[in-house]
Amino acid sequence: MSKSPREKSGPVAAREMDVLKARAINALLTQPIAILPTKAGDPIRPFALGLWNQIRPLLRPEISGSTLRRATGAHLHSKSYHLAVAQIFSARHDIGGMPIDSVSDADRLAAAEKIEGFRKRDEARKAAAPAVGQ
Repeated sequence: MSKSPREKSGPVAAREMDVLKARAINALLTQPIAILPTKAGDPIRPFALGLWNQIRPLLRPEISGSTLRRATGAHLHSKSYHLAVAQIFSARHDIGGMPIDSVSDADRLAAAEKIEGFRKRDEARKAAAPAVGQ
């Protein structure tokens, strides 16, 4: 039986898709933010609560706030991000990537529930996919 996300330890490593999402966010800003992964294998770091208020002023003037919100949402609602939040000793990080606070038990539980939803969705897709060779 596999461990639940809450029982796993160590940082969640960014995948290439996570790095692409981080690059998309940074491309919208006047300067990159260090909390985001820059290469595959970098840790996924849970954002400090209220971090949006520090990121929003860095938005390039020709870009809309809703574009930035969609880009950050793609990162914050990813399976990797939820895995990072769900870990038992996960910490929230400031814009520079430094840990500043623990993730609350309620937030860990919500992330674990979201991961379970991803798992069920993936299983349903797999079951609905036509078998190879048929």
